[in-house]
Amino acid sequence: MTDVVSESKAIRLKGRSFLALVLTPELPFEDWLARLDDLAARSAGFFLRRPIVLDVQNLDVDRAQLRTMIDQLTARNVRIMGLENARASMLAPDLPPALTDGRAASDFEPPAQSASGETSQTSQPQPAYEREPSHNHFATAMPSLTVTEPVRSGQSLVFPDGDVTVVGSVASGAEIIAGGSIHIYGALRGRALAGTMGNASARIFCRKLEAELIAIDGFYKTAEDMESELRGQAVQIWLEGEAIVAETLS
Repeated sequence: MTDVVSESKAIRLKGRSFLALVLTPELPFEDWLARLDDLAARSAGFFLRRPIVLDVQNLDVDRAQLRTMIDQLTARNVRIMGLENARASMLAPDLPPALTDGRAASDFEPPAQSASGETSQTSQPQPAYEREPSHNHFATAMPSLTVTEPVRSGQSLVFPDGDVTVVGSVASGAEIIAGGSIHIYGALRGRALAGTMGNASARIFCRKLEAELIAIDGFYKTAEDMESELRGQAVQIWLEGEAIVAETLS
């Protein structure tokens, strides 16, 4: 009798790089949670369906306190995928795993809720785009991405490599996330997050400011925080220290 040797198919392993929102809690934790609740209330669905890492560096808590913290975040639909800068004494099999070597990133926003309270889904196809060579004359060239049609509600465009230019408008409930600056040749009604890879010199330009949220290098403003005289105007937005500054374009 001849033995039949079956050939097993090798498991294919692939590398992937994902952007994640990093939360850095502060003590007293109850006060930090209150600020988190305020942010979520002003930007509907802020944490839904997003990969979130909890940075616990310099946080003087034990394992039981960390577990309680994660439970309270989970109750708010904030799902923690991993812990960064966690001491060995904080870790346990029932807690998220320790993560290392993450690159700095800014906050992520999910699709906004509709007036009926239902969360918008990304049902539309992603905008067509083309990558363009950089024309930056400085020492470090940065690639750019051009979006040739409007960004619709529920769509999320992420380009961590450089600048994003939208030849059109960004609808309410849509978001643009760029490692560099963001240029919008239309109305900005959704969310724009520039400098998400730690680029504090990034800027946001738009023809008509009606944004739900703007952010540069992790510092943000919601619609309620923006100066009323800038609404509906062509503006440029940049960062001075930890303050977001805006002015109209002539």
